[in-house]
Amino acid sequence: MKTSHLLACAGIAVLFGAIGAWVGVNKKEPAPPVTTTIRPEQAAAGSAVVDALLARTMPDAQGTQQPLAQWKGRPLLVNFWATWCAPCVKEMPELSALQASGKYKDLQVIGIGIDSPTNIAEFTKKFQIAYPLYVDGVAGTELSRQFGNAQGGLPFTVLIGADGQVKKTYLGLLKFDQLRQDLAAL
Repeated sequence: MKTSHLLACAGIAVLFGAIGAWVGVNKKEPAPPVTTTIRPEQAAAGSAVVDALLARTMPDAQGTQQPLAQWKGRPLLVNFWATWCAPCVKEMPELSALQASGKYKDLQVIGIGIDSPTNIAEFTKKFQIAYPLYVDGVAGTELSRQFGNAQGGLPFTVLIGADGQVKKTYLGLLKFDQLRQDLAAL
């Protein structure tokens, strides 16, 4: 190999190494999950959204229409998710374990899928989820916005007390230690 080719290859290697180092130094960490505590002045608006949620009927993963009013009077953990959302799928086993544990009196976890009925039906054939999953499609994004999810990001979870009041919202992958503390405070 000629010396000029060798020098050109070495120069290119140094250039790519410098670019890699620059990217590594300037790489941004993913945004941490956002947890919001509801202020008293927001509670009335949150209550109206909860009432609207519980007045709805949604198909479950098998396509059977289910009235959400069946959960009225119970503490709820409403998780907005989608099959294509990796953090959503990642937190589902722990949400299932939370539901199955029975540790939190009368707590009901429900999932509202912002996805197609077909995708959610296929998902439930592959994964065992211990809580009901409902299909709301893109309308679920608007519903999550009514609960304060201005960005429309997923996963988005809402903690609702047995009194029908929104207690807290969580945007992004749940921190289950914090969630357990919030549930214990209900």
